[in-house]
Amino acid sequence: MVRPFRSRLLVPVLGAVLAAALTGCSSGHAATSETLPPSTDAAGLPGPDAPTTVGEGQVSLVQQIGGDGPLRTLRVERDGTWKCFDCAGDGVNSTGQLDAEQVSRLQQLLADPALAGETDAARRYRTTCIDALTSSLLTAAGPITSQDCPGAARPPVAGEILLLLTQATPAELKG
Repeated sequence: MVRPFRSRLLVPVLGAVLAAALTGCSSGHAATSETLPPSTDAAGLPGPDAPTTVGEGQVSLVQQIGGDGPLRTLRVERDGTWKCFDCAGDGVNSTGQLDAEQVSRLQQLLADPALAGETDAARRYRTTCIDALTSSLLTAAGPITSQDCPGAARPPVAGEILLLLTQATPAELKG
């Protein structure tokens, strides 16, 4: 029997991104950008027991095109401050702040009880497309993954969160 792709690769990758986001977050409110050289070093990846959730009111977005593309990460704190690590796939890292309306809407969506039914575990999510943009939201309810594939539907609440994040930050909705 072949083990699911997600259990072997997705959990350690999401854990590594979450660890990077947690150690790299700042509480500054000014929007800033910097370009860093690309890194292909995977030596520091955590094991399969790494956390794949964040605290209440927080969300992280991890994206990758295909299996070999660079990881794009976005971390949004409860107060709306965000930090982006190459989240547009252009090598630029930036920080910023959601406006009050966006913060309020994001918190409503993250508190929606329906979000628990949209997690990868609840949906028994499986990757369906090759070389598509895969977006994983790390929420307190658990990871919620979707792909930019023809005919693929996003979970409704997670889809709204993804849309809000991609409209308010450099992160992208489509690959």
